[in-house]
Amino acid sequence: MLLDLRISLIPSGTELSAVLVVVCFSAGLNVYATVAMLGLLSRANRLMLPGSLHGVENWYVIGVCCLLFVVEMVGDKIPIFDLLWNAAHTFVRIPVAALLAYGATSELPAHKQLLATAVGALIAFLAHGGKVAARVAVTPSPEPISNMALSLGEDAGVIFLTWFATQHPYGAASIVLVALAIIVVAIRAVVRALRKLLSDAEHVLA
Repeated sequence: MLLDLRISLIPSGTELSAVLVVVCFSAGLNVYATVAMLGLLSRANRLMLPGSLHGVENWYVIGVCCLLFVVEMVGDKIPIFDLLWNAAHTFVRIPVAALLAYGATSELPAHKQLLATAVGALIAFLAHGGKVAARVAVTPSPEPISNMALSLGEDAGVIFLTWFATQHPYGAASIVLVALAIIVVAIRAVVRALRKLLSDAEHVLA
């Protein structure tokens, strides 16, 4: 009976795609919370991971990720340090999201697995880019409240979305897609503003 229950918790088809969208987005924001949540949800029989991702269920992996999550939770609320931390984690969050997508789609044909990996990395890149941009925007603020509130919101959002994806994968994916759309619009606005600033500076210097 327990085996049947766990089998029913294996995402497949479009449901798998929805869960991966959420997982890769969450990893782009906080990779340690995401991996720890996946391991804990699997341990609690709320989600069955494919064989290629069973390492996530290891208590040592969960413990290390929880410890690093606490380190990030504290350090992420310190102005300037959080920018350095997030910059360094460009080389952690995106590759791990890609590996999670690759492992989760191990049953698919090779070309679909590689496509899922690329899309997962792109989603994590956008989430990570949006996080870094938001931090750059609030760091100059003289008061620490905005930075702390933003960090707490991200941490809570990652934990909630990862859990919510196991209950309502399509609902969780919809939330992520809306967030991604906002990030893309914001990035385009920033790029346009920078171009205008550079153009104005060029005219002044000319």
